[in-house]
Amino acid sequence: MKIALLGYGKMGKAVEKIATAKGHDIVYKVNMENSFDFMPISLQNVDVAIDFSMPSAAVDNILKCFEAKVPIVVGTTGWYDQFDTIREKCLAEEQSMVYSTNFSIGVNIFYKLNKILAKMMAAHDEYDVMIEEVHHTEKKDHPSGTALSLAGHILADNKVKTEWKGRLLYNENMPSQSAKAHELLIESKRVGEVTGDHTVKYESVIDEIEITHKAKSRYGFAKGAVLAAEWLQNKTGLYTMEDILNL
Repeated sequence: MKIALLGYGKMGKAVEKIATAKGHDIVYKVNMENSFDFMPISLQNVDVAIDFSMPSAAVDNILKCFEAKVPIVVGTTGWYDQFDTIREKCLAEEQSMVYSTNFSIGVNIFYKLNKILAKMMAAHDEYDVMIEEVHHTEKKDHPSGTALSLAGHILADNKVKTEWKGRLLYNENMPSQSAKAHELLIESKRVGEVTGDHTVKYESVIDEIEITHKAKSRYGFAKGAVLAAEWLQNKTGLYTMEDILNL
């Protein structure tokens, strides 16, 4: 495949390494220096675009790919307030797009476990539930897209929690904050070079249940994004990693 990388930071470079090792060609890159020059015509020799840019740039990148009729894999989060508009345009115009809050195969299996656990715990309201996510200090959005996906799974089944409440901690030693009974607390910590840790915790006066995913490097995300780009070839529609992994 001929791939365009929309965003050439740490994730873009990880995608490049995985893609070239699999025999694909990176034929176009968008970075801070040339982002103003990026136009739909820039994609004329591209088979698929992979976006790990910034929340402020993601929607514009998606629309340019749609105009160029180039399939796009979107790993950027923090733009989902415009998701309905993008979804409608993608389907109406028969465009091709895969999006995910996290492209790691392990995280998507973690999502499945979270859904199963949420259904099991729905009958036990003596347990409170919260989410903790920890990322490197350069991550711009909070809570993480992965944490918001986990929250959505829980809120779909929990009879007590009706909304999530986010709290950003700049010091991992700061005390945890309680939330109102109807609020699902998401604590976001920005620490050092942490790639991404997510924990769902159920706690009662008797015991605790936790499930945790810890990313060891960015290459898990990059591998999943390249897999999604390969899978998307010759398809139209809007897809997630659940479609790709048959979860």
